[in-house]
Amino acid sequence: MSQRSLSVEILLRAYSAGVFPMADSRQGRKLYWVDPEWRGVIPLDSFHVPRRLRRTVRQGVFEVRCDSAFRAVISACADPAPGREDSWITAEIVNAYSEMFQRGLAHSVECWHAGELVGGLYGVSIGGAFFGESMFSHATDASKVALVHLVARLIAGGYRLLDTQFITDHLAQFGAIEVPRRTYRRMLANALGVRTDFPVRFTLERVAAYLQSLTQTS
Repeated sequence: MSQRSLSVEILLRAYSAGVFPMADSRQGRKLYWVDPEWRGVIPLDSFHVPRRLRRTVRQGVFEVRCDSAFRAVISACADPAPGREDSWITAEIVNAYSEMFQRGLAHSVECWHAGELVGGLYGVSIGGAFFGESMFSHATDASKVALVHLVARLIAGGYRLLDTQFITDHLAQFGAIEVPRRTYRRMLANALGVRTDFPVRFTLERVAAYLQSLTQTS
């Protein structure tokens, strides 16, 4: 499809139907709708946080904010990085998702250190489903800390589904699994009708309490 056809309304319909757009390169002029046969998800009730990462989160190594620099996060996710010289995030995607953010349909979780944005992630929020799009890290564990903060917020906000699109080694360590398309569609349908509240303001103490709950149930 042409770049001009990407709009918030189209994105909402696509995500609600279980598909999402990607480009073949950052400078690509065509976007493709992707509907994987096997979908990556992180079950919120079995999210795993490695012990060392728990300590890092509790120590507050990073200042974690939400929605204070959405466009900067998505732009950083699009930038070349070691092992990822190109990106599927085009300028049109940056603009469209930034508009979704302005409408309260997308969020970013950001890690800051010494006043600089050093890691984070962004995704789309519809009903009780959060669709994780991409993450970046310019400091050790920054994107991992952002993910822990995201999950703590999703659970507090009543979300049912955390969609990761695909599985990577990075996500597998947190308990991410693959489910067949039919199962994913059922999970999505159950989540879309749920009323949720994404908690933008969230203290480190609340995240620490969430980590403590994991310790008690593990």
